[in-house]
Formats: sequence, C-alpha cells, structure tokens
Amino acid sequence: MDAPTIDQAITVPIHRAMVDDSIPFHRALRRVSLYTVFTTHTPVEAGHDRFSPDLIEEHLGVLREKLGISHEELMALGRVNPSDNGEPFCMTVFALKNSRRANAVSAIHSDISRRMWHSLWPDRSQEEVPIGHITNGVHVGTWIATEMDRLYRRWLGEDWQAQMHNPKTWEAVEDMYDEEIWELSDILRERLISFARERVRRQRTARGEPDPTQDPNTPFLNETALTIGVARRFTPYKRADLLLRDTNRLDKLINNPGMPVQVIFAGKAHPRDEEGKKLIQNIFTVARDPRFAGKIVFIEDYDINIARQLVQGVDLWLNTPRRPLEACGTSGMKAVLNGALNLSVLDGWWAEAYDGMNGFAIGDGAENVDWQVQDQRDLGSLYEVLEQEVVPMFYDRDEDDVPRAWIRRKKNAMRTLGWRFCSHRMVAEYVKNCYVPAAGGTTSTFCPTESPLRDLGL
Repeated sequence: MDAPTIDQAITVPIHRAMVDDSIPFHRALRRVSLYTVFTTHTPVEAGHDRFSPDLIEEHLGVLREKLGISHEELMALGRVNPSDNGEPFCMTVFALKNSRRANAVSAIHSDISRRMWHSLWPDRSQEEVPIGHITNGVHVGTWIATEMDRLYRRWLGEDWQAQMHNPKTWEAVEDMYDEEIWELSDILRERLISFARERVRRQRTARGEPDPTQDPNTPFLNETALTIGVARRFTPYKRADLLLRDTNRLDKLINNPGMPVQVIFAGKAHPRDEEGKKLIQNIFTVARDPRFAGKIVFIEDYDINIARQLVQGVDLWLNTPRRPLEACGTSGMKAVLNGALNLSVLDGWWAEAYDGMNGFAIGDGAENVDWQVQDQRDLGSLYEVLEQEVVPMFYDRDEDDVPRAWIRRKKNAMRTLGWRFCSHRMVAEYVKNCYVPAAGGTTSTFCPTESPLRDLGL
C-alpha cells in the first residue's frame, strides 16, 4: 500500500475530527496541526513542489468541498502570502504551516531551511524560525558486510547492533588488531572487484561489445589498488564527475606505477534531468579513454545490491556536492560501517562528522556565490588531498605490509561515527524531540512548542 501524501496525512484526520466532534474546519485544522511533525528534505528550490490554482482545484476540489472551505481558503494554506492570488500552492509551505514541529536532516540543512522559509515567520529573526534538525542515520543491518558484522561481534559484543547508539560500545574498536582489519579490507575489496568485473562483462556483452575483463593488454581493475567509490543520483549540484574535470592530473593520479588508484562509479539520473544524463555520458567517455581503461569503471542499472557492494568494498568513499546543497547524504555513513574512509565536501552530515582524524575533507567549508569559482576551488582541493594525504597514507606500509596510519584513521572513523549516524540514534531523537512532545508528552527544547499555525494567525 502506498504511503499517504502530506495532504492525506493531515486532511483525513481533520475531516474525522470535524465529523466526530462537530467542529468547523479551522478548529479541526488547529487540533491536528498540534499533533503533526514535518521533516523537510532538500535545500534545492526545485525539490519543493508548487502547483497552479487550476491544478489544485482539479485534483483537490472534491476534498475541499468535503472540508467545507472555499478555493481561496485552500490555496491560502499553501501560500507564503495567503492573499497573493498569483502565488502557487507549495506543499512545503502547507506542511510547515500545519505542523507543530518541523525539522531538517542536518545542522547545515536547518540553517538553510530557516533562511529559505524565513518569510513564513516575518516577525521572527532567522535564528528563531522554528525548524530544528535531526541528522539522518542509516539502518546498519541493511548495509553491513557479513564479515564486518562478525568482526564487530567479536570485539564489541554479540549484541553490538542493539547497543550501537551508545558511544561506549565502540571504544573497543581501538583494541582491534590492525592486521585483522587490513586483511578484511583486502577480502572485501577483492569481492567488490570480482562483482564489478562480472557486471561490466555482462553489460558490455549485452551491447555486443568485447569483454574488457579478458583483454591481456589492459588489466581490468586491480585487487590491491586504492579503490574509490562514487555512487549517487546524478544531478549537477552533486558534481559526481568533479574528479574527472582535469584529465591530465587524473592521469598522473590513476597511473602512478608505485601507487595505483582506481575509481568505480554507479548511479542514475532522473529521466527528465538532461544535465544529469550528460554527467553519466561524460563518465563513460573518460572511462573509455585508453589512459583510464580498466581503471575507471561505470556499473550500470544502479540498485540497492550495487550500492551494498560498493559501500562494503571500497577503500575511500568520495562525495563532492556543491555546498550547501547536500541536505544530509547517507552513503558515506554506510561506507564507514564497513571500514571505508570518507573524502567529502564539508556539507550535510560530513560537516558534523569530520574531526580531522576520521576521514578527509575537500575545502574548508567556504562558499563562493559564483559556483564556477567554487567548483575550481573544490577541484584543486580534491586533488591536493588525494595527492598529498590519501594516496601516500594508503601506500605507506611497514615491514608487515600494513598501512598503520590508514588503519588508525579507519579505527577513528568507526569509533567516532558508527554510533552517531545509525538509525537507532536518529529514531531515538525523533521520538524524544518530536513525537513525544507532539503527542502531549514532556516538552523538548528542540524547537518552540507553539504551532507555526498559531504564529501565522490561522
């Protein structure tokens, strides 16, 4: 069964209250709003749907009549300025007006959201706009490799998944043997390479092309090379191709004979996102450059299985959104759980997570109003970090062929991030800071107890 839309989630209880208690619409609306919590998910303007008055009436006219309100009253609920007949109906405005509590999905996202929707509360300062944040977390059981789970059970306890939200659970990570962690990294990387070879062989064969994995002159992926993963929805602001924008520097990075690097891409673009499709085409073009054959790979038909293989097997997870447009991002959280390190722009969750010793950062969090300037700065920073920090650290081995500094950073990542970015912690925060107060329980200081609806005088 499909999940209810926001209008169904609110209007059905409103109508029920009107019928059961014989109260008018606006009184029922106020009652329901006091028990409603809304999460906003994107700082990208295009992600907030807006509909014309005619379209609203066409699809919601019957519901409007059922609620006993006029077309103008319905439209006002989804407008920043209720009396502006030229303003379309915005679903996010509707939800913010008619929810007791609202939250974004990261600290930076809450700042952006308060800025975006400040006009709904013109009498308040931007800092007082009642949109808090609860940073996303991931469901560990879905993404953890079986081998990593066994490692955690042995060192953190058999019930580690039940206790993963407790920072103390992760303290034993420091006692893990470096050699054991490194051996497990090799195993997971080899499995990913095997998976990638098979998927590429199948996709090339389906197009009637020769199998690139059998070319004796061009080895296809290296089971011991530093392996970078990039997988996400392809859209311009995520800049999945940022690494590929300087092919001369990329050539030196990828083809260093003593310290080889390889990149595995995966993902999809929205069917109507032509710019997103062009990003994928560009990756295909670069991957077919003889300099990068068998070293830059794109896996087609992205799905949860491919995502799971990647987050479990890569050494480094690369994320290059244009700050501050990444609401949160969760793929890097999944990689951390499997022992991978993150290299990311300081946006979304990574701005909260990065402490200087649990991964790597692109840039210093600065933003430029000219996105082309920002892209160039981030591109330079990306290569600087890869060339001067990431690659040397990965290949700096002791007499046992173990990269001690790399393993130390992996341990720091697991210890400091595993408990913070799991769904256990996230759900607990929603219950404590949103659901219990909205249900009439103990009030939290998370955001104002007043309904935004009351502030707007509706």
